[in-house]
Amino acid sequence: MPELPEVETVRRGLAPALEGRVLTRVTAFRPDLRFPLPPDFAGRIQGKRVVSVTRRAKYLLIGLDDEAVILSHLGMSGRYRIYSEAPPPLETHDHLEIVTDAGVTIRYNDPRRFGILDLTSRTESASHKLLAALGPEPLSNAFDGKALAAGLGDKRSAIKIALLDQRVVAGVGNIYASEALFRAGISPKRTARTVKGGRADKLAAAIRDVLTDAINSGGSSLRDHRQTSGELGYFQHSFAVYGKSGEPCPGCDCGGSVRQFVQGGRSTFYCAKRQR
Repeated sequence: MPELPEVETVRRGLAPALEGRVLTRVTAFRPDLRFPLPPDFAGRIQGKRVVSVTRRAKYLLIGLDDEAVILSHLGMSGRYRIYSEAPPPLETHDHLEIVTDAGVTIRYNDPRRFGILDLTSRTESASHKLLAALGPEPLSNAFDGKALAAGLGDKRSAIKIALLDQRVVAGVGNIYASEALFRAGISPKRTARTVKGGRADKLAAAIRDVLTDAINSGGSSLRDHRQTSGELGYFQHSFAVYGKSGEPCPGCDCGGSVRQFVQGGRSTFYCAKRQR
């Protein structure tokens, strides 16, 4: 599933194509994805001007000039593609097409249909059922070691499991939790409530840094992620531990190797010698 860097990469691709533009033609090719689309979804956004393209955690929020907000989640396999010139023929899993007053075509493609398209409003978006309980944005000024420790509270789960709880920190998923814990030198098995003080400071900084590095590389393309240009992301070539089971611990002389085990049904990668 795309994590924060992949969604932010998509946002940065969509923003220049959409902001300030009128949605002159909108076509929804099916009535549902993971959930049913709002009634007359295409008709309600057609003719409106886009005023903003923002992100909250793993969600895209496209603000319109009538105060409506398109809420979009990519699910497991969703992706947007932008065509500045004549687009190619529709593909089997193209479920939404938007044409702007600049003649740009934007298509949403989602083979597994786990994505979400919904409508909310600017005043109600923060309280939307999908957004209301989300924790702090890890790239915002509101996120630091103190905020992370507060979110972890007295949790007795392993820190890796706690980081996947979107109420603790928004947008971090399986890949970047493993990578951030490696950078911070913290074992994924460590009890979450013990990550306080200096440990929390190091982990918060590592989360921010790994997400920033991934965004600058266009995200990670392991399976479905594509940038809006159709290009792959490149951060998978910079993974320190994710998917590196059995390889030497990178960047240090601890003599350890990367191990893999399952936590909460997801694969975790770490170095037992480096991470405590």
